[in-house]
Amino acid sequence: MGAEPGTCLHRAGEQREEVFGRLARVVRARPRFSFREGTTEEEKADVLAAMRRTATVDSASFGTVGQDLGDPSEGFTHAYAAGVEDLAALERYMHDPVHLEGDFTIVPRLAKLSAVRFSDDLDPGLSGKIMAMHSAKVAKYPEWGQLLDSIPQARITTGP
Repeated sequence: MGAEPGTCLHRAGEQREEVFGRLARVVRARPRFSFREGTTEEEKADVLAAMRRTATVDSASFGTVGQDLGDPSEGFTHAYAAGVEDLAALERYMHDPVHLEGDFTIVPRLAKLSAVRFSDDLDPGLSGKIMAMHSAKVAKYPEWGQLLDSIPQARITTGP
């Protein structure tokens, strides 16, 4: 998809108002990141393009990637946000070939990653369910788990 940087991406055919009127009901993720030293501008563009492709898979309700507007002293330069409607959509999103392939372009170029997940679903067991899905993905794709472990500074909130 040829979206401009900072453009909010969503499933084809939906109006922006409809997407934001019913935002993802279960999970939203907001990873902040910075690139490894020595990453070229072309590689950075490839990473952002891979993230934009991931944001448009059918299971994603919305997604966007662009500059991080947080405190520069924290060392983050960019952020990605995505949302899914329910756990079934999250499962599809996590295993979508576009997402899996994209991670092998994205992750090797990250120096720092901090991801926050949140939801308007107040199920106290939701975080555990999501972590179980993550663990199952690592078991199914061990090379993907090793890839995540290769990020020099990574922190992902897991909840209670």
